[in-house]
Amino acid sequence: MHFGVLGSGIIGLTTALELQKEFSTARVSVIADRFNEDTVSYVAAGIFRPGTSFMGPTQEITQQWMTDAFNYWDELRRSKEAPLAGVCQLSGYIYSRTSPSIVRNHFIEKLLPVYRKATEEELKLCHGGWKYGSFFTTCLTESRLFLPYATKKFLENGGEIVRQHVNSFFEVPQNFDVLLNCTGMGAKELCGDQHLVPIRGQVLKVRAPWVKTAFYGDYDTYVLPGFETVTLGGCRQFDSYNTEWCKYDSMAIRERCYDLLPSLRKAEIVRECVGLRPHRSVVRVEPELISNPEGRRLKVVHNYGHGGYGVTTAPGTAKYAVRLVRDLLAGSSKL
Repeated sequence: MHFGVLGSGIIGLTTALELQKEFSTARVSVIADRFNEDTVSYVAAGIFRPGTSFMGPTQEITQQWMTDAFNYWDELRRSKEAPLAGVCQLSGYIYSRTSPSIVRNHFIEKLLPVYRKATEEELKLCHGGWKYGSFFTTCLTESRLFLPYATKKFLENGGEIVRQHVNSFFEVPQNFDVLLNCTGMGAKELCGDQHLVPIRGQVLKVRAPWVKTAFYGDYDTYVLPGFETVTLGGCRQFDSYNTEWCKYDSMAIRERCYDLLPSLRKAEIVRECVGLRPHRSVVRVEPELISNPEGRRLKVVHNYGHGGYGVTTAPGTAKYAVRLVRDLLAGSSKL
């Protein structure tokens, strides 16, 4: 048995590891032309906090993805490998002046160990005259550490890495039993998927070791402490392909974050990062049989379109995708 995984971001790597776990005697190859710092995953702050509009094929399946993903991250956090994998526990506040619904999250209120209404005193922790708030405890995964950790683990398990840019599924030279498509924004060209849209994001990484708590405010404002730096964000620019750093976005992010937490004004800016989140209104995790004019047929399982919640949901959609692989091989797929 030989599986191919297209893409080496967090979706591709968690899928490859899940394949190795479920098919222990199979060969697994990751095929990609970009790795680690060249992937969108590398930019992500990595906090487990899905957007409430995130959607898979059904509400039930989507909730299962969340549950499986959180259990994966939390189990890794509790293990001795947590520092190497870049996974830790993090608590934080979500504030809003606009609406109480903004500080609620139906996906995780019963899933996380703590998710509660903020007290009147806690609403005053940050500047801004906040009317509504929630306090929560979750996991944070720093992709800068997790991607090389997952790659090393994949190789130690006997996995293979093939450096290749793929323009078509039929450019892949080997006859894989199943090909898993984890190409993120690359799927727009690879699949001709017009439902896939980039949402541009820009963040600053600053050195502020005194910040130990996460904070969210209105207008996509967030302060997320990681292992070495604190991520300040952000922006969500729909259908923008601009991968260049923008000084105006940077000024707006700094102004909002400094207003939220004035002590950040003295923080050293380490770097500024831009990434295009691969957004799809319904995340695509489904099987497909593809054939070309020469009659070659491929079994493909797609796993892309996670938007800004790839790190959050990757282990959950990986588990689901591998289940679809098993169904394809058993002939029980609904194709």
